[in-house]
Amino acid sequence: MANNGILVVAVSSRGVLPPAAYELVTAGRALADALKQPLSAVVLSEKASALAPELAARGVPTVYAVESPALAGFLADVHAKAAAAAAEKTGAGTILVSGGVAGKELAARLAVGLKAGLATDVSEILPDGKVLRPIFSGNLVAEVEFKTPVRVLALAPMSFARAEKGGTPGKIEALAFAAPASRAKFVSFQPETSNEIDMGSAERIVSGGRGLGGPDGFKPVFELAHALGAAVGASRAAVDAGWIPYKHQVGLTGRSVRPKLYLAVGISGQIQHLAGMSSSGTIVAINTDKDCPMMQMANVSVQGDYAELVPAITAEIKTRRGASAAA
Repeated sequence: MANNGILVVAVSSRGVLPPAAYELVTAGRALADALKQPLSAVVLSEKASALAPELAARGVPTVYAVESPALAGFLADVHAKAAAAAAEKTGAGTILVSGGVAGKELAARLAVGLKAGLATDVSEILPDGKVLRPIFSGNLVAEVEFKTPVRVLALAPMSFARAEKGGTPGKIEALAFAAPASRAKFVSFQPETSNEIDMGSAERIVSGGRGLGGPDGFKPVFELAHALGAAVGASRAAVDAGWIPYKHQVGLTGRSVRPKLYLAVGISGQIQHLAGMSSSGTIVAINTDKDCPMMQMANVSVQGDYAELVPAITAEIKTRRGASAAA
């Protein structure tokens, strides 16, 4: 391997590319420009040839399509072999994968197979190629430098913006792949049944924190989120207290988000929480403490009791939408 170049590994999910694949393109493009190295991508899917144009249209000069029925359901060993074949084909020195649960397993197997260095939960890639990742439950951020010729980076979801279509589409090449026998078998996928909007794709998020005082404090937060068509988030303190399930946690030890609107209710703004949502478009904070970090960084800060303000905001939204529908 030449150990030169950036390779984005995009794994399809039930026949489509997840939004995280486009985040990888953004990170890969920035790193390729900073290091002056070529950028390429590989799509691993049973429909790779149909999905590859999605990456080619987002500024990736060369996209390899690895298409096989064996890639229909995620099998870490099979997908790692396919990704390794693309890495060897391109001679890439840096391989980017999405850092979800499956992505971390893929990254670990890929790193072993390539004898590469590995960093997971990467939240930022510096211009010199070093990376930042949270450690000690998000209380510290480590700067990681690699000594190996090849490195695998599992990027924390929502840490980078999604690449948009534009420019001259890149070329697409099919890459032959003979799937190895796997000791595992993909049986089925059972989606979670919920009427809630997932934070990973939400353009609006309403989050609650310790200032809500208890689980009942989330009732008006959910009502406001429903009125806005928003997802519900939470601080680590609220989750640790058992007021709301972990899946709602925003921050380095939860989920990183990039909505157009982030409304923080009763959240003081600890560093690990701010790191997970500071890339939001417009940040609105409601808190009794005007000097807390969240109020200081917000685009709009409202000092007051959430128990009075949040229901009032919800009622106003419903009134305006009702008037708009009647017009």
